[in-house]
This record gives sequence, C-alpha cells and structure tokens, in this order.
Amino acid sequence: MGDPFRNLRLQYHRWRNTPIRALDGVRVHSGADQARAVRNGLYKNTYEDGERALLKAVLKPGDRVLEIGGGIGFVGLLATRLAGPGSTVSYEANPKLEPVIRANYALNAAAPELRMRAITPDGKPVTFHQSDNVVSSSLYARAETQHQITVESDALDAALAELKPTVIVMDVEGAEVDLFAGVSLAGVRAMVVELHPHIVGQDRIDALLAGLAEDGFRVESQLRKNVLLRRVA
Repeated sequence: MGDPFRNLRLQYHRWRNTPIRALDGVRVHSGADQARAVRNGLYKNTYEDGERALLKAVLKPGDRVLEIGGGIGFVGLLATRLAGPGSTVSYEANPKLEPVIRANYALNAAAPELRMRAITPDGKPVTFHQSDNVVSSSLYARAETQHQITVESDALDAALAELKPTVIVMDVEGAEVDLFAGVSLAGVRAMVVELHPHIVGQDRIDALLAGLAEDGFRVESQLRKNVLLRRVA
C-alpha cells in the first residue's frame, strides 16, 4: 500500500515553499528553482524511493561505489552516507547539473568525488541529448530532447580498473544496455540499476539481464524500474 500522506506532504511543503529537504539523512535543495518532477518527489518523500531502498539493503561501510548518472547528487550522497566518506565516485554527463550537484554536496558533511563526464564502452566523446526536464536528459534521443551537445567520456573498463568498485549504481536513461558487453566486473559484488524498457525496449533489457546472469549476477529484488543484482557465490 502506498503512503497515504504523500499528497498532504506535497501540499504542505508547497505551501511552505520548503527550500531544503532531508531524506534518509541526506539534505538537498528543494526550492522553486528545482525541476518540478524532482521537487514534487522530494516534497512527497518519494524521490528515488526504489533506488534508496535497494541501496540501503545492499551497501555497507567500506564498500567502494561507482555511480554512473549522478542526477542532482542525491543518490551519490546517500551512497556516501551508507558506505562512508571517500567511498563514492559519481559520474554525470549533463553539464547543466554541475551547480545543482555541488550545491547539494555543500549541504552534507561528506560527498562523492564528482566527475562531469559520461561513461561509455570506448571512452570516446559522445552526443548527449539535453532536456529542460533534467530527469529526461540522456545519451538516447527522446521526445523531450531540446538540443544536443558533445561531452567527454571515460570507458567503463578503465573506470573499473582505476576505482575497483564493489558496488555499481547506475541510472543512465537507457544507456545501461550498451555498457557491459565485454567488460570485466571482477570485484563487483552487487549493482543497483534503473532499467528503461520504455526507452530501449523490453527485448534489450532482457538481453542485458541475461548477459549479467552469465557473468554471475542474479536479480535479487526489484522495485518498479530499479533492480538489485548480486553476484552469486
């Protein structure tokens, strides 16, 4: 059953124009300059609630976390809170989000290392599709796309070799289906991945999960679009 008070909470915070919200111990800006969908989720306490629940189920102190798709910085901050200071490196491709992310980092005692780059299979510059709705910006062209820019990227295998994460957190608006082919995930014990079948098609999502199963990962739980994959011992 859903939270029966979330709409009341939304109305209350809209009335107050609450400038900062704290969810799971993480503080983020929630004022009128925030994207409407993000702001509503923060006010209702539903923002990234599936991803939050899965992270709390899997992360432990001492984990090393690679976040791909930093968004407004909230999930990376939560990962840092759960795994400890210095635990998390966050990649975000959309340059419009950098001031938003850094402002949210400043509200918290410990924050990820932020890299304003994409993660790709080959590490080459890539076309990024920006939208006024930041949650719809993506490496994939979508109906909400306003214009295209070129961004630098790091190859996933290079980032894995450098950072040696134990947990990967990924929300890349469809690009998840292209990243793992031929990449060694040795040392990674779990992944929290947001899936986007409405962007890339269910058949490509099925192929992604089948490939990860061959690499030793099984879906342990799913909350809406978010899956927790653990390596089978």
